[in-house]
Amino acid sequence: MASYGRRSSCAASRLFIFSSSCSSSLRSVRPCSHSSSDPLRHSSRFRSRGPTLASTGIGSSASPNSLARISSWRAASSVAEQTVSSSSWRKYVVGGVCASAGFLLWKQYPGQNPVSSQSIASSSGELVLPPKVAHAGLPQAFIQQLHGVCEEERIVFDFDERDNHGKNMNSYHRADNIPDVVVYPETTEEVVSIVKLCQEYKVPITAYGAATSLEGHTLALHGGVSIDMTRMKKIKELHIEDMDVVVEPGMGWIELNQYLKPKGLFFPLDPGPGATVGGMCATRCSGSLAVRYGTMRDNVISLKVVMANGDVVKTASRARKSAAGYDLTRLMIGSEGTLGIITEVTLRLQKLPEASTVAMCNFPSVKDAADVAIGIMHSGIQASRVELLDEVMMKAANLANGKNYKEAPTLMFELIGTEAYVLEQTERVKKIAEEHSASNFTYAESQEAKDELWKIRKELFWACQSLQSDAEILTTDVCVPLSRLADCIAEAKAELDKSSLITGVISHAGDGNFHTLIMVKQGSEEDLLEAKRLSDLMVHTALNLGGTCTGEHGVGIGKVKYLEKELGPEAMKVMGSIKETLDPDNIFNPGKVVPSKYCY
Repeated sequence: MASYGRRSSCAASRLFIFSSSCSSSLRSVRPCSHSSSDPLRHSSRFRSRGPTLASTGIGSSASPNSLARISSWRAASSVAEQTVSSSSWRKYVVGGVCASAGFLLWKQYPGQNPVSSQSIASSSGELVLPPKVAHAGLPQAFIQQLHGVCEEERIVFDFDERDNHGKNMNSYHRADNIPDVVVYPETTEEVVSIVKLCQEYKVPITAYGAATSLEGHTLALHGGVSIDMTRMKKIKELHIEDMDVVVEPGMGWIELNQYLKPKGLFFPLDPGPGATVGGMCATRCSGSLAVRYGTMRDNVISLKVVMANGDVVKTASRARKSAAGYDLTRLMIGSEGTLGIITEVTLRLQKLPEASTVAMCNFPSVKDAADVAIGIMHSGIQASRVELLDEVMMKAANLANGKNYKEAPTLMFELIGTEAYVLEQTERVKKIAEEHSASNFTYAESQEAKDELWKIRKELFWACQSLQSDAEILTTDVCVPLSRLADCIAEAKAELDKSSLITGVISHAGDGNFHTLIMVKQGSEEDLLEAKRLSDLMVHTALNLGGTCTGEHGVGIGKVKYLEKELGPEAMKVMGSIKETLDPDNIFNPGKVVPSKYCY
């Protein structure tokens, strides 16, 4: 089979890329090349994640005539005017970047507008792709048939939209390529048609949710089609008596819980804000509540999945347990879009607790805090959250939220249940903490105070910007057996503190999972190399203690290189056989999870 061709990045897109990775080639799928003269096609829907060319008017929703009047220089001028009106220091950065982008576009299209009415509409008024700028990576016949699947507005060739789908919002991972087209299906039947079409033409597919994942899961390493699932966000069925709900993959977990709260129910997983249920299934995520309720693996009852040949597979019934056949549900959870496209999810729900206690206390060291977390779990106390933050993360919380918490290793925990149970267990936790030199044991009294505390915890990733405003954040996670957590954190923390970079530690300490956030100066290759060294050190420390390279972030492209050491070549061969059997032409998210040497 032929290898994918590498594409040269568009001049404007290079302005936003501070590192490039993922140069691997895969067998299967016809070679795709990238033309620097891709048409900027207007779209009715943008998913802007910060300043992009979409915000300048280039390629945004507008009439063909108005688009024809936009020149690259006028676009750059418009951006400068918009950014000057901003009150943030970012106005200078954004203005400069976008003005430079306009200049590069002008250099790329000397003497002409980058978008013209001829490149947008035919004489009949229908949107077309002119032959001279057709996407080299997608056959014209493929494009024509794609238009028979979805309405015109849900098939987007606009550069900015494709560029947005070609990067992860909170990840340092980058790819040389971006999708050739973004498609927004609204039904399982449309997904089936898209997959069959891609299978026929051997076009790679990347499923896309909210792009909150951190290991490069949604990067389109070889171009192709980005299937954006965010329009499939219906709650299809709610079974209150059975305590389960059937949803589409684009449903966000926060929105789902807002819907469930008046009914006295909630879905107990809480990953990063913005995550969708489909992406949560794909990455096998968890969150701070996993210590009590388990991970996504434990909270999904059944899935509906579109396979590479277009078959729609129902992985299980709605029964709470089953011993019928292979566990296809668990096979798909954590597969990161490499085996099929999830179009429906049946979730297990929980009753809202009668009462809760949220408290925090400080410790002399992260090892002391980790020892208390271990002690709480060994005591049999049913904590719903046990979160550890080092002194760096407490400083970030203070700076970002105007708080005055003590900047020392801190344990935050939550207990839920009846009033009597919560009071009794809280006293037990306090006693364990005091035996390990805990101080400043304080409670969040009101529900508002409890919600605020967890909100601050959830937003710590972004709070780190207050520590270094010119930094991007490299974050990684590992997980070890609970008895090794204190040793692993202490060993990692000692190495992190020696680094010239600002680093912080957050841990879901109740289940042995912890994260390191590393501040990397934008554009600094030296900082990036040091950050990757620290990340690599953390992973190998965890593996040497019987742990895993990722507890909840998933593999993507960032952790592929560690799988063989963790699982062994025999397990990797089995995984490769599964991938090759279910996706024989390697169209589903190629380059992720399974190293290419183990399949195809």
